[in-house]
Order: sequence, then C-alpha cells, then structure tokens
Amino acid sequence: MPVTLSVQDLVARAQERVNTLSPDAVDQRRVNPGVLLVDVRDVRERKRDGHIPGSLHVPRGMLEFWVDPESPYHKPELAQAQALILYCNKGWRSALAAATLQDMGLGDVAHMDGGFDRWAEQQREIERD
Repeated sequence: MPVTLSVQDLVARAQERVNTLSPDAVDQRRVNPGVLLVDVRDVRERKRDGHIPGSLHVPRGMLEFWVDPESPYHKPELAQAQALILYCNKGWRSALAAATLQDMGLGDVAHMDGGFDRWAEQQREIERD
C-alpha cells in the first residue's frame, strides 16, 4: 500500500493546532506549580542522553493509557497536573502526542519545539539516572 500522508505531513498538521513552546518558555514554565514536564522518549534515549530535571518519563506508547483515568494503567500524577508540556528527541513525537491528548479532551497541553536535542544544544540543565 502506498503512503498517502507522510510523517512530516502528520507532524505539520499537529503543530498547526497544538501549543509549541521554545526551550526558553519551557525552562520558565516548568518551575510553575501544576506544570508537569513529560518526556515521551523511549527508555533507551532517556538512559543514553539524560533528561530534563523534574520531567516524568511516559513512554509514547503508553501515554494515552497512563492519562486516561478509566485505564488500568492510569498514572495519577498526570491527572493532578494543571498543564502538561511534552518533549521527545526532535519535537515530532511530542507534537503528535500533544495533538492526541487534545483529542482526548485535555486543555492545557503543549510541546517543546526542537525537543531534547535543542534543549541539549543550548546547554541547558540535564540530569542523568
């Protein structure tokens, strides 16, 4: 079967409708009460590259299940947050994930432009396990 809609098309559509924050804006907002920074990267990426301090690791494949209070996999810390800021490696998966959370009815959801790569390039604080 031919692909009729590319990944880049999907990401562009998601970015048109989700709030995209610069690393500066994320750095400022992440310390606010009620804001939860969510790392949707694979566990191997997080182990290899580190993570933004204070972020909650939610593997992309589990995000919808961990957010939904009716799911047996629900994580209460996601429901307790007033705002979620998602990031991945480049900002593509987090854009798609933010769009999905909006589809699920969550209001204050954003993602970080350029992802963890941009965060690291700007020599911002990184924590390693």
